[in-house]
Amino acid sequence: MISVLFICHGNICRSPMAEFILKDMVEKEGIADSFHIESRATSTEEIWNGVGSPVYPPAREELRRNGIGKTPFTDFSEKRARQLRYDEYDEYDFLIGMDSMNMRNIERMTGHTRGGKIRKLLEFTGSDRDVSDPWYTGQFGDTYRDCVNGCKAFLDYLRQEKMI
Repeated sequence: MISVLFICHGNICRSPMAEFILKDMVEKEGIADSFHIESRATSTEEIWNGVGSPVYPPAREELRRNGIGKTPFTDFSEKRARQLRYDEYDEYDFLIGMDSMNMRNIERMTGHTRGGKIRKLLEFTGSDRDVSDPWYTGQFGDTYRDCVNGCKAFLDYLRQEKMI
């Protein structure tokens, strides 16, 4: 089983989009049973009294517009923001951040450095570019495309490494 944890600042836009995009991809390829995929936040801004905010409405709309969320495996209706824990470094094979600030926070929060398990999503495409943050840009379609490209490249990487 390959365990993947996508991480962004609040866990309401980019990381849940990547989580459910990858879930959709592996389900369509018939390899979902080989994966455990989740997402987390580096901050607690979207977690109140221990309860995380749901996926941000425009992010949900973008996923639905692209046909994601129709199966139990890709259903994001119950998804709530959760913060990354120190011990999750040991629980996951890949901790994948969305931007440079996330990468610094992941390193700080886990006590481990970038490389190996800790990667930035678009690195799998050969780019060091950050995934567009729709919280600031309002461009959820751009973020969706970034996540699709990164997830496709991640699956290609896993194939190349003979992990799937």
